[in-house]
Amino acid sequence: MTTLFFRVEKEDDYRIRGLSKERHLGLQIVIGFLVDERGFPVQLHSFEGNKAETLTLVPVLDAFRRAHPNVTVSVACDAGMLSASNLTALEDAGYGFIVGSRIAKTPYDIAEYPNDGSALANGQILDTTVWFRRAGSRRQLRVVCQYRQKRGRLDLRNIDKQLEKANGIIEGTSAMKKGRFLKVAGATKALDTALVTSAKSRAGVKGCVINLDTAPAEAIIDAHRQLSNVEASFRAAKNKLRARHAHHRHLKRIDAHPTIVFAAIAVSRHAQETTGISIKRPVKLLAPVKDGVFTVDGNEHLILAEMAPEIEKLLT
Repeated sequence: MTTLFFRVEKEDDYRIRGLSKERHLGLQIVIGFLVDERGFPVQLHSFEGNKAETLTLVPVLDAFRRAHPNVTVSVACDAGMLSASNLTALEDAGYGFIVGSRIAKTPYDIAEYPNDGSALANGQILDTTVWFRRAGSRRQLRVVCQYRQKRGRLDLRNIDKQLEKANGIIEGTSAMKKGRFLKVAGATKALDTALVTSAKSRAGVKGCVINLDTAPAEAIIDAHRQLSNVEASFRAAKNKLRARHAHHRHLKRIDAHPTIVFAAIAVSRHAQETTGISIKRPVKLLAPVKDGVFTVDGNEHLILAEMAPEIEKLLT
C-alpha cells in the first residue's frame, strides 16, 4: 500500500486527506499493488484517501480470489500487519499468512537461547509457538525465527547509536526527547538496563508469525525474504516511474495514472526476467545514444549514432 497525493484544494468523495506516508498534508488516494513472490504485479486497487491501510488487505485478496478461484493464496506482509484483529481477519477469510514480527516481539525462549552457553549459528532457524488473544480467547500461532550474523551486527550498531542518544539526554548534552532506552521518572532520567539487555539478546533474530502448520521453516523464511522484491517494485513505481504526484481531476484519468505505472512495472519485470539484465542498465547505456540532423543548402541529412557492440547486443 502507498499514497498518491494531488496538488488540489477541494475534497471530493475520492481525494481526501488522510494518513500520508510522506507526511503530506494535501488530498490523496490510497493505492494498493498486489504482487507475486517475484515482485511481478498481478492486481491494482485504489481507495479513498482516508481509508485505513489495515482495512484494504482482505478486500484486495477477495477480489483476486474471485478472479482466480483455483489459486491458493498465502499472504506475506511486514510487521505493520501484526495485530490480533488483522490476523483474525485474514484467517477468518481463509488465507494463510506469513507476517513479519518485530525484534521486540521475538519469543522469550528464542531470545534466551544463548543463555545456556551456546551461541546461535549464522542462518540458524528456530521454530516455536506464541499465544495470541482472539475474541476474548487465546490461541497458539507458530513463529519461525532466523538468526543472521550480518543482521546482528547492524542491530547492535543501531542499539549503540540509541544508547549514545540516551546517555546524551541523561548527561544534559542533548535535548530532551523520547528515547528507546530512556527511563524517565519525574525529573530523574536513567537508562533502562533491562530493555538494553533484552534488545541485545534479540540482535540478529527476525521472526515470522504464521498459521501454516505444515510449511517447512526454510520455505517460510524464504517467502518473507521475497518481500524485498515487492519493495523494489514500489521504489520503481514511486521514483523511476514517477507515480507521485498526480495532476489529474477526473476519476478516469486518476485511475489511468497508476494503471500506466502498473503496466510499466510489469513490462520492466518481464524484461529483466527474460534477459537477466537489470532495467537500469539499458536506460543508462541508451540515454546518451542520439542521432543527429544537419542542414546543407536547405537539405537535411541524418547522421545515425554510432553504437558500441555492448549496446547493439543489448538492443538485440
